[in-house]
Amino acid sequence: MAHNRKLVIGGAALVKARLKNTGPAITKVRDELEGVLISAGWFPAAPFGWVGLIIRYGLKTESEPHYQRINKTHGDLPIAIEVDTNHILDIHTEPSRLKDFFKRVTLDCLLSVARRYDLPAETLKHERDTIVMA
Repeated sequence: MAHNRKLVIGGAALVKARLKNTGPAITKVRDELEGVLISAGWFPAAPFGWVGLIIRYGLKTESEPHYQRINKTHGDLPIAIEVDTNHILDIHTEPSRLKDFFKRVTLDCLLSVARRYDLPAETLKHERDTIVMA
């Protein structure tokens, strides 16, 4: 592993769109939720060393992430989810709304991982309940 992160989030465009502020919003979400995962006791209880989430900017919003096998070489659990680019276009000029959107998407994915691998989820649920979506 070339980093010491427990949560890595990236974005991938499936459609053409000029999205602004996504990088800083994702970075803030990663920094906040990585600490939540560690304090919730995910590591070393999880069968993986870290979670790699790719948020795909597409035409639909999926409710569950797609899973790949745990990478034995790097120790990560790769997951991906598609979100509707049109929704992001509606909020990308408002950094706090954009951050809340990405936080909710990420928490939904992490809660799915918690269910799948029987990991602690209470802190994540509490964190998700504090998000106010406008």
